[in-house]
Amino acid sequence: MQAPGPSMPAVHSVFRPRTTAIRRMSRFLTCIAPLVAACLFGLPAMALELPQHRSVPGGVAIIDLGASAEPPQVTLDAVPVLVVGDPARWTAVVGVALGAEPGTRHVAVRRAGEAEIRIPFVIEPVRYAEQRLRVAPGKVDLSAEDLARYERERAHLVEVVATRSEAIPESLRLRQPTAGQRSSSFGLRRVFNGQARNPHSGMDIAAATGAPVVAAAAGRVIDTGDYFFNGNTVWLDHGSGLLTMYCHLDAIAVKPGDVVAAGDRIGSVGATGRVTGPHLHWSVSLNRAMVDPALFLDGTVDAGPAQ
Repeated sequence: MQAPGPSMPAVHSVFRPRTTAIRRMSRFLTCIAPLVAACLFGLPAMALELPQHRSVPGGVAIIDLGASAEPPQVTLDAVPVLVVGDPARWTAVVGVALGAEPGTRHVAVRRAGEAEIRIPFVIEPVRYAEQRLRVAPGKVDLSAEDLARYERERAHLVEVVATRSEAIPESLRLRQPTAGQRSSSFGLRRVFNGQARNPHSGMDIAAATGAPVVAAAAGRVIDTGDYFFNGNTVWLDHGSGLLTMYCHLDAIAVKPGDVVAAGDRIGSVGATGRVTGPHLHWSVSLNRAMVDPALFLDGTVDAGPAQ
């Protein structure tokens, strides 16, 4: 082969630029592929990190739905279930109610142009701890006036819990809304003045009065109010049936309709409602089921060991 000279450029000077250009184009296409899919299918560009799978009463069941061009519609007991993913793989994220009986359950799955199918999942048994507390008698044995107030508030909160916007949550990993140790565990069966009550449906975080409370994720304020048991309360809608509730607040810094980002201040820790001291009660609701917030925590705030 003739050595390169003035009339014959070196081989690398002819082919390397084209090879480099091809490689750059390949990397570019790889980077934008998720964005193209998001535009075509209306999906989030980046995959959501799922909460921890724990299929027990008060837990979260992660169910693989397989592939389909469009997201399937999924329900549990006729209540819509959160579905995330992409055409290659869809996933149902199912909230399991605290009162659910262990055993096999089924979600109903509908795909465009296909008959409904039922996919089974198993709810495992779980044993939660018990706690005995002494509170003012009027907070357990309600007067006729307080009972009427509670019934009005309960009917309203049933409507709040049923809120479901169509948006996919920005994140399924939540930040702890205030710094402090968890002073009570989710699912704890409480006995007030010797009388058993419903299991604890949230996470209590011990903190001083006035400590900031922030949004666990981006969302919209759908309810605020002063409730008999929960005290000053804020509800956030994060999309597709994922809600969070913040109770016993000393002050509320938002109003219904406000849109907040993760970490935005929404209030401060207090001791309003039925409490034995200042703390934040934080709940997560998924498809109308109160589920363990710890399954969603992203470690943004170090709460220390659960007690």
